[in-house]
Amino acid sequence: MNRSLYYLFTFIILFCIGLFIFVQSDFFQSNISNITQVEEQVPDLPHVESEQIKKAADQILSGTLYNYANASTDTLLADFGEPSRKDMTPYGYKWWIYTDNESYYIQFGVEKNKVETIFATGEDIEIDPFEIGMSYEQMSDTIQLKQKVTFQDGLSFYSFLLNDEELQMTPLIQLSDDLFLQLYFDTFTSSLSAIRLASGETLVNQRFYEMEYRGKLPDENELSDEDWAEIERGIEQQILDLTNIYRRRHDVQTVKFDEAVASVAKKHSKEMHEENYFSHTSHDGRGLKERLDENDIYYFAAGENIAAQYTDAPQVVEGWLNSDGHRETLLEKDYTHLGVGVYRLYYTQNFITKHH
Repeated sequence: MNRSLYYLFTFIILFCIGLFIFVQSDFFQSNISNITQVEEQVPDLPHVESEQIKKAADQILSGTLYNYANASTDTLLADFGEPSRKDMTPYGYKWWIYTDNESYYIQFGVEKNKVETIFATGEDIEIDPFEIGMSYEQMSDTIQLKQKVTFQDGLSFYSFLLNDEELQMTPLIQLSDDLFLQLYFDTFTSSLSAIRLASGETLVNQRFYEMEYRGKLPDENELSDEDWAEIERGIEQQILDLTNIYRRRHDVQTVKFDEAVASVAKKHSKEMHEENYFSHTSHDGRGLKERLDENDIYYFAAGENIAAQYTDAPQVVEGWLNSDGHRETLLEKDYTHLGVGVYRLYYTQNFITKHH
């Protein structure tokens, strides 16, 4: 091979190697650009949100109650003892109920020996920098509220969308990637009424807010009639408990449970569910007076609250507390007895006055 052919052959080989490297480099760079473009198309990426939120969480997570998020049942038993009740829910966890009726009321949602959610109210619960009774204005000075809060679970994204009313009544704060704080406000007094700590999965399962999501929604638990009967009994007792807590807070005498009145309330909730209506008046024209009279219940005065499709007892009682007419019934000073009837997610409260 002469020298000219050797140089030509070497040049061709080097050119081919250079072209191969260029093509490979360009291909690799294109994939990086595509990945970046996909990330840019995902709105409100949680890892961006969480970096901002962690700063606020360092300031917020100083109250004792926060320490029980994800705590074991052994911790609950060591610190609180046996709960007064363990109430089944439709969402997989059981409520462990602790209360002294005066200074605190706490429901720990326990699943697989771990706390998944907490609902609490009362003067003695420690939730620094918040406290029950603080004003909405004080709260909004402490934390910046958002109308869109995003949670990531694996490859799935969920955005909770709060309307203006929810932002006033039940604002949502993200404390960490998978821990959220709901603040329940009494909008009539603009004061903090209760709080709920919940995992992202709990918020998704219970559909507290309108959602946008990418991925899939978790399957709902299949429940038997026996399961529902147990769940309903627990909700009824929780509604009675919370009703008296809020009546006491507003200096109104507490009400006693009345089994006969509860039976009337239960029948009305069941009828609304089975006949697919929502009203104080049944399809045959019977109202509260007729329902009480036909069951030989004697009273001086009576009142009724109803609700449907609220996810649990805390949410429905807070809803009644924030609705003018329902609030008036809930806090009426002359009522002496209460019957609560729950069927599936239909709720009825029947108050009566037995004596003056």
